[in-house]
Amino acid sequence: MGSGGKGRQSLEGRGKTLPASDRPWHKAYEGEDLPQRTQWKQEKERRAAAAEGRAPKAGGYVPGKTSDGKPFKKSAAVKNTGGKARAGANRAVGRGGPARPRGGPRVAPGRRSIPSKDSPELLVGRNPVVEALRAHVPVTALYVAQGIEVDERVNEAIRTAGDRGIAILEVSRNELDRLTGGVLHQGIGVQVPPFAYESFEDMVAASLETPFPLLVALDGVTDPRNLGAVLRSAAAFGAQGIFVPERRAATVTASAWRTSAGAAARIPVAQVVNLTRAIRQAQQAGFVVAGLDADAEMSIYDLEVADGPLIVVVGSEGRGLSRLVGEACDLKVGIPMVSDIESLNASVAAAVTLAEVARRRNA
Repeated sequence: MGSGGKGRQSLEGRGKTLPASDRPWHKAYEGEDLPQRTQWKQEKERRAAAAEGRAPKAGGYVPGKTSDGKPFKKSAAVKNTGGKARAGANRAVGRGGPARPRGGPRVAPGRRSIPSKDSPELLVGRNPVVEALRAHVPVTALYVAQGIEVDERVNEAIRTAGDRGIAILEVSRNELDRLTGGVLHQGIGVQVPPFAYESFEDMVAASLETPFPLLVALDGVTDPRNLGAVLRSAAAFGAQGIFVPERRAATVTASAWRTSAGAAARIPVAQVVNLTRAIRQAQQAGFVVAGLDADAEMSIYDLEVADGPLIVVVGSEGRGLSRLVGEACDLKVGIPMVSDIESLNASVAAAVTLAEVARRRNA
């Protein structure tokens, strides 16, 4: 079906492409009335050319001369290196500015920098702030926006912070928006310090000194709330520590602090580069490793090795244990369920297993 002539103009095309010297928005434009944006582009090209020791590529310059009108002389470094020095200068200058130091935070105009893992974190929202203070999360500062509507939660947060000697900072809403990156904060937030992780070797050695060594490993758990819930269960059932991979895994953030209800301050957490290697290292130290698997033939109620040094490995809720981690486990156990539910949440499965281990040890 035709368009009835309505699409006729779209088939006509836009004509020939103008050369760069005739486009007012291009840095090579040579007209008299330069737009301010074009002037900025040409000046930027001049500065870059001066830093690299070359003539500007295009736009408002005299051929054979630099931006200050002096004769242009090609540097010996550029002559003798076949352009390698020029390439290095291009990398150093980039788009007219200094190169960003390798490993430093990435800063974008109009956006806040990406925080490093050692930088403090803000936990925002009235309910989360009150819950964090009730759970004795080690808060270092309380931020309150100016002119917010005060209710019971805000009063409790300010009173609790004052009683514990926590710094209370009154800031503008714009400043709080900047600190939180635009997240809905309800006019209040707390600053949580970076979590201090334990050495894995020290965790294993300290666990073996207890009467009933018990550790928990998380494989592929990416939700910090699940990590916080496992921390709470591990502390409740006598585990001496938790270790997680450094990459593609949840870390102890403010959300994990709040979910753990303060247990993150009582139980050590270690980060390992390779989870499989860490499991084999613990096996050499005398631990038996039991991985939770929904398809395992052995039930947790038949876990007779629970009386000795034990590591319980919990996989992600979606895919379970990874292949290499599953092969590294000494045995796999499952949680028998009455209904046809495929699997439990990772933190719930960890709590059920740890409760059974505690029951066997206390029997």
